[in-house]
Amino acid sequence: MTHQVHAFEPPERFVAGTVGAPGERTFFLQARGGGRLVSVALEKVQVSLLAEKLEELLAEAQRRFGVDLPEAAPSAAGDNDPLDTPVDEEFRVGTLGLAFDVDTATVVIEAIAAGEAEAEVELEDDDEDDDEAEEPDEDLDRLRVRLTPEATREFIARARRVVNAGRPPCPLCGQPLDPAGHLCPRHNGYHR
Repeated sequence: MTHQVHAFEPPERFVAGTVGAPGERTFFLQARGGGRLVSVALEKVQVSLLAEKLEELLAEAQRRFGVDLPEAAPSAAGDNDPLDTPVDEEFRVGTLGLAFDVDTATVVIEAIAAGEAEAEVELEDDDEDDDEAEEPDEDLDRLRVRLTPEATREFIARARRVVNAGRPPCPLCGQPLDPAGHLCPRHNGYHR
């Protein structure tokens, strides 16, 4: 079976989004460009970690390479539209790779399909150009996106909004609250 690389360099749109009600949401990364639409599924923690690591990557690029980067995008502005339809899952993400391409001053994000034995969430961080980097799991599908620092900031802001739009956390244990409540381990079976 041949692997497929879905490359968007750059995409017309690249966003994190969800399908479903809070508590039952499925998270996606979605890229659109050149008449193509690719959606890949991933875990909420991967979206959160991706936003955090992208922020660190931009700060490191600014520090090491003197790249002039925009300030953080205002959270009220930006792309708040739903995911483009149809949302057809190409694959489930196992590994996320990040790189900063110094020559083009762009961020490269690569979402690699989960292998058969792969269960853990990984995030690679590479500040050099990724061309000479060893390709992990050559036979797995991947989504590769190249973004400007401005587009990366917009992606980070939206990803954080999407993650935070879920169920509110319990003030005692931090677990998500369902509309009907939940059995809080901090109450030890008793209610006040």
